[in-house]
Amino acid sequence: MSELSVDHLLGIKYLNKTDIELIFETADQFKEVINRPIKKVPSLRDITIANLFFENSTRTKLSFELAEKRLSADVINFSASQSSVKKGETLVDTVNNILSMKVDMVVMRHPNPGAGVFLSKHVKASIINAGDGAHEHPTQALLDSYSIRERLGGVKGKNVVIVGDILHSRVALSNIYALQLQGANVKVCGPKTLIPKYIESLGVKVETNLRKALEWCDVANMLRVQNERMEISYFPSTREYTQQFGVNKTLLDSLDKEIVIMHPGPINRGVEITSDVADSKQAIILDQVENGVAVRMAVIYLLASKIKQ
Repeated sequence: MSELSVDHLLGIKYLNKTDIELIFETADQFKEVINRPIKKVPSLRDITIANLFFENSTRTKLSFELAEKRLSADVINFSASQSSVKKGETLVDTVNNILSMKVDMVVMRHPNPGAGVFLSKHVKASIINAGDGAHEHPTQALLDSYSIRERLGGVKGKNVVIVGDILHSRVALSNIYALQLQGANVKVCGPKTLIPKYIESLGVKVETNLRKALEWCDVANMLRVQNERMEISYFPSTREYTQQFGVNKTLLDSLDKEIVIMHPGPINRGVEITSDVADSKQAIILDQVENGVAVRMAVIYLLASKIKQ
């Protein structure tokens, strides 16, 4: 059996193309499992996984939890917003306390970039990064690519535009790494104030005109405007943002081809996309949610099989 080249999933930038292919092939098998009447497999009966969320996240947390339970793992949930972290306990202390409970794997979301890497050097457990600040969100990028592969038959050679708040988005960075690794062409589109200066050094072109971006792409991944990460105003008003960078059905229907619409969620309906776009056949947003569980099952399973050795 082939195995991953890494012991942790800290970011897409640590993976190679074969790792991604292996994760997707494994996810294909788990997707079958999820659609059975009995949705569980006993694969990880002897593995204990701690979910450490130092930042709120309903959807990612639920998706991981579901994936873990589908694999029959024992799950400990730790929500740091209402815990001892508020009393000044450090990350290492918190984790060591949890590891003394004999945990094999930690799924962590943390506001500081690099928190997962730091953790992987200090604790004996397999770490999965569920989002570190505005840095990376590897499982989201994997499920996004997996969803493109499912809808379009592959990722290689496809034109993908990521639209919106690129500056604050860990989804954008992980997606850029994952898409390029698989041979896709990537552009970003959004207000100049929300496009990071370094983006072109990643081999990504910037398109400030949404219509041109949509005419170029096969897939548009519409990001949420992350107001909670903004201390200052990056554009005049939400209404103006929507006029320039929001996608509605009229705009979609006026293109001379049918493009695929994605969104990592949660959607601000009427801001980055209108309801009729979100609910249209071109949108694969609900497929992304379903695929998220299968892809996370695959990642957990493949990392756990390295622990067992």
